[in-house]
Amino acid sequence: MKLTMNSLIQNFEDANANEASFVGVRIKMDGFADEEVIINGKNNFKTKLEYYKNTYDENLNHKFAKGISISGFTYGYSYSDIQSDLL
Repeated sequence: MKLTMNSLIQNFEDANANEASFVGVRIKMDGFADEEVIINGKNNFKTKLEYYKNTYDENLNHKFAKGISISGFTYGYSYSDIQSDLL
């Protein structure tokens, strides 16, 4: 799957449709050895998706901070689901 804003939106829509508990987003930042994983609970799906749409471009590069990008995402029912997909 190509990582694009449309695929990120689809991930959130799939999470909602499948009643997932969490969406995980992996962030890559220049100058850091490891990527970070952000886990959002289902009550924040709508707000976080709007944030990502306003902050990242179609290729998932941060619009306002060079060197920051979304490098992966998934949804799941537990933190371990997210961990197994993103770490």
